[in-house]
Amino acid sequence: MNPTIIPIAHEAAGPAVEAAMRVKLTRRELLKGTGLLTGTLALSSTLAMLAPSRVWALELQGLDTHQGEVLLAFTRQLYPHPTLDDAVYALVVKDLDAKAKKDPATRQQLADGVKQLDANAGGDWSKRDSAAQAHDVAAIAGTPFFTTVRTTAIVSLYSNTMAYQHFGYGAADGDGGYLYKGFNSLSWLPDPPAAASGPIPKDS
Repeated sequence: MNPTIIPIAHEAAGPAVEAAMRVKLTRRELLKGTGLLTGTLALSSTLAMLAPSRVWALELQGLDTHQGEVLLAFTRQLYPHPTLDDAVYALVVKDLDAKAKKDPATRQQLADGVKQLDANAGGDWSKRDSAAQAHDVAAIAGTPFFTTVRTTAIVSLYSNTMAYQHFGYGAADGDGGYLYKGFNSLSWLPDPPAAASGPIPKDS
């Protein structure tokens, strides 16, 4: 049986990953775009337990496949999280692709940035070792290409339901609720004694 390919959707809500990844991507839909990113969720990933399939795909309409792969690797260097799936980083590429499709100047800027990175690597920059990639990213900090990717990534990477699942952020579940759940509801915080939280305010 062939695995289902699930497209990545940035605007999904609800129990996150299943809603974000549930629509099957058909061959006809694939042919509409200029490029395609694909990948597989890690078995150990929280997302793998929630998604209907471990295989994901992202159709590109403003960028080609190679440009998408380089931009994904570039974003990983900007905001490194070793256990965060490529599927979440692909959301940054999705938004960059939308900007490239809409604005020819942005498309050219991204294409030129990828071309320069490839030239520095003497080939495919996405295949360059991590230390060399980090050096290259630092070397172009502050350039228009760097700024476009960084300012897109800082929103796209963290403001989505798949990232919330990975990091343990409750999103809207916490609106007006974290004080009642306790300050230890986030996995990266220590477990403080109840008294350390102080009094819980009540609506009058």
